[in-house]
Amino acid sequence: MHPTTKRYHPAMIAVDLISFIKGSVGIVLILFIFKATSTATWVVWGRYIFTVVCIFTLIWTILQWMFCQYEVTQNSVIERKGVFIKSQRTVPFSSIHNLKSNTTFIHRWFGLTSLTLETGTSGEHANFTFPVITAKEKKHILFLLEQPQDQIDEEQKPVIEQTIHFQSNKKDLIKASFTSLSFLAFFPLLSALYFNLAELFHIEDSAKSAFDYLLIHWWMLIIILIIAMVLSILFGLFKTFTKYGNFVVSDDKDRIYIEKGMGNVVSYSILKHRVQAVVVEQSLLKRLLRLVEVKLISAGGSEDGNDQDTSSLYPFMPKKQAYQILQSMLPQYIIEERMERFPIKVLWLKLLHPYYLTILSIIGLAIFKREWLWIAAIVFVLSVTSRILDYWFTSYIRHGKTVQIRKGGFVNETFVTHHERIQQVTIKHSWLQRKFNVATLVFLNRAKPMHESRLYGLSKEEAGIFYTWYHGHPK
Repeated sequence: MHPTTKRYHPAMIAVDLISFIKGSVGIVLILFIFKATSTATWVVWGRYIFTVVCIFTLIWTILQWMFCQYEVTQNSVIERKGVFIKSQRTVPFSSIHNLKSNTTFIHRWFGLTSLTLETGTSGEHANFTFPVITAKEKKHILFLLEQPQDQIDEEQKPVIEQTIHFQSNKKDLIKASFTSLSFLAFFPLLSALYFNLAELFHIEDSAKSAFDYLLIHWWMLIIILIIAMVLSILFGLFKTFTKYGNFVVSDDKDRIYIEKGMGNVVSYSILKHRVQAVVVEQSLLKRLLRLVEVKLISAGGSEDGNDQDTSSLYPFMPKKQAYQILQSMLPQYIIEERMERFPIKVLWLKLLHPYYLTILSIIGLAIFKREWLWIAAIVFVLSVTSRILDYWFTSYIRHGKTVQIRKGGFVNETFVTHHERIQQVTIKHSWLQRKFNVATLVFLNRAKPMHESRLYGLSKEEAGIFYTWYHGHPK
C-alpha cells in the first residue's frame, strides 16, 4: 500500500449493510411478519433464499471494504478497488462541478460523513463518492477543490464570506407539512396494517360487529377519527421536520450552498456558472397559497435524478421571496410574469388528442373489474381538466438571449434559460399539428440526463423565428 493510500473507516461496512436492510424491509415484512405462520412452499423457500443472500451480502461487503483504497493528491483523487477484478480510477479536481454531502444516523454515530464529487461527464463512473470520511478529510478535500493548483497553501486559506438568504423556521415547516399533504401518507399505512392483521388473525367478523357498535355509539367513532387525524398530522409534521428542518440557502461569489435535514443532514454545493437553467414549479395548492419551488438545473447533476430534490431551493417558499433570492444569487435569471398566450385553436388541438389513459382504464376495468367501469369516466374528466389547465397556463416569452416557458396542468412549470446554455433546438410537428399550423419546440440543456423542455402549440412562423434566433446568435 502506498504511504498516502488509505482504507475507508470500518463504518463503511455498517453503512452498506444498513442500506441493504432498508431495501429489504418489504421482503422481511412479507416473509417474516405478514406470512409468519404460513407454510406455503414459496414462503419457506423465500426465507431460505433471503437468509443466504444476507450471509453473502455480509461477506461481500466486508471483502469490498478490505480491497477498497483511496488516495487524495493536490489535484486529483485516486481509487483502487476490486475483490476479484482490480481497477484503478483517477478523477482530476478540474472536472468537478458540484459537491454533495450526506450525513446519516450511522455517519453521526461514528463522527463521519459522506462526500460526492459530481463531474460534468456521463456514464457509470461520472461521480466519485467517499462513502465514509472524517470532517477533517472533507474540509481538506474541499480546500483543494476551491484553490488554484499553483496556490495551494492551507495555512494561508482566505476567508470566503457566505450570505444566508433563507433559513427555515417552525412556521415554515408547519406550513410545508400541510402544503405537501404528507400527513395523508399515514392513512394508507393504517389501512395496509389493518388488512394484514385481518388476514393474519381472521378479524373480519369481529370487526364488522365492532363497526356496527360504533355506528350506534357514534360519539366513539368521532373520537377514533379525531385520534387518527391527530396521529396523521403528527406523522406529517415528523416527516417534514426530519426532511426539511434546518433548511439553509446561502451563497458566496462562486457557489450556491443548500443544506437541509435534522436527522439525515444533506448539503449541496453548486457552481454558479454551471447553472444551465432555472425551473419554478407550482401545484394548484401552492398556486392558491402563492408558494413555489425553485430548482437549479446544473451540468454536474446526478444521472439518476436523485439530486433534483437536493438542488431545489426550499420547496414551499413564498413566491415573492423565492424570486428575490433567485435574483440576488443569479441576477441573470429573472422571472417574467407577463408572457405570450396561445390562440384558442391550440386548446381544441389538445382536446382532440387521443385519451390513451382513459382507453387503458376502460380495457383494464372491463377485463378485471367490470362493476368499476365508472372510474374510467373520472379518468376522462381529469384528463380533459388537465388539458384545459395546461392550455390556460401555457405561455412563453423571448427577450434578448433569455427564453422563458410556462406549461403544465395540475402542476405547472416555468423554465428559464439562456441562449448559450441551450445545447440543441428541435422543431417537431405531427400530422394533426400541421392541420392547425402549429409545432412543438424542444430545448435541450446540459444536465445528467439532458434536460428537455417542450413548448407545444407554437405557430410555425414563431417556431421558425425561435430556430433562427438560436442559430443566429454566436455561442
